[in-house]
Amino acid sequence: MDRRPGGVCFVEPQHTVRGRETARESHGGHLRRKRGVSTSLKKEAPLKAVLALEDGSVFEGNAVGAEGESFGELVFNTSMTGYQEILTDPSYAGQIVTMTYPLIGNYGCNDEDVESRKPFVEGFVMRECCMTPSNWRAKISLPEYLKRHNIVAIDGVDTRKITTLLRTKGAQRSVISTVDLNHDSLVQKALASPPMSGSDYVKAVSIDKPYEWNPNAQGKYRVVAMDYGIKYNIMRRLEAVGCRVIVMPATTSLDEVLAQKPDGVFLSNGPGDPAALPYLYPTIQGLFGKVPIFGICLGHQLLGHAYGGTTYKLKFGHRGGNQPVLNHITGQVEISAQNHGFAVDPNSIDPAKVRITHTNLNDQSIEGMDHREYPIFSVQYHPEASPGPHDSRYLFDRFARFMDEFEAGA
Repeated sequence: MDRRPGGVCFVEPQHTVRGRETARESHGGHLRRKRGVSTSLKKEAPLKAVLALEDGSVFEGNAVGAEGESFGELVFNTSMTGYQEILTDPSYAGQIVTMTYPLIGNYGCNDEDVESRKPFVEGFVMRECCMTPSNWRAKISLPEYLKRHNIVAIDGVDTRKITTLLRTKGAQRSVISTVDLNHDSLVQKALASPPMSGSDYVKAVSIDKPYEWNPNAQGKYRVVAMDYGIKYNIMRRLEAVGCRVIVMPATTSLDEVLAQKPDGVFLSNGPGDPAALPYLYPTIQGLFGKVPIFGICLGHQLLGHAYGGTTYKLKFGHRGGNQPVLNHITGQVEISAQNHGFAVDPNSIDPAKVRITHTNLNDQSIEGMDHREYPIFSVQYHPEASPGPHDSRYLFDRFARFMDEFEAGA
């Protein structure tokens, strides 16, 4: 551990670049060369990188992704696996993600474990990044994947210290750089970067034209999915309960949605501040009473605004695969996958019109709502997981029941 002037603790990288060091081991008093590992390769000095936060904290480490400089809100995710799904989750647009699990990348990357058309994170922070993955599904290593998609990343930093800082002070504007290693300069750049509050990243992640998720699907229900940053596994789960999914851009008008003659409408997850998206509320309000609606994550928050409520920014957000949620309808606790930095303000919701169905047991924030008059429900968390537990998959079946009941009563 290197304690440098300024009171900031830097932890020197402790991982090795596997396969690059001279591979010899002691055996019976003799030095023996390990099989299959060349002794002619010398350990290369890694390219340096620096992570700087708006509060003045600076962390030095190694560059394990693309070279350059990237800005974003620094957050943390507690998942042990699923890093490729996290990288490709559009909800992370505008954010730099710190993984709390100390070893990331050991099973590599492939073509299947993606949740959107490309990665959307601004940067990636790890304690140790595995350079040589070992898994039959791996096509390339995580560092290769990060470089291929131009994601600036750093490892060899104290992610435990970073997580503690974020939990204490809240999410921070930050920058990762491999080109500017001056601490003061980087802190000033972090301070000058845009905050998450008031940001609209939906326009950056949503599609431009409608498309059908699976043209060969033979499902019973025709569902329009509003793409605010939708994950692929949501469409898979909808299809699994009998839905034919038509994905439409976030800015699609009410008339265009209804022209599809949907049996139901799904409001997806997405990035940014829901209070910065007032142009989306009227379309959602226009759907009330016309079709069943199911909202997840940002879709849940947008429903809160459409009900006349408000949202607020959480101190450090909920991100990971182990968030406990109380289901007030059943009395059961669900372990959920979550990824959000905003929540619906319970004091802004009219209890005569909307009932709270789920609550986060860590901070008592709203995790689910039902409308008392219309067939509308939503959850703040991710029942489709990917990555995460499957406790809440029943919500997709509930959506199917809502569509059946609405058709029967029409």
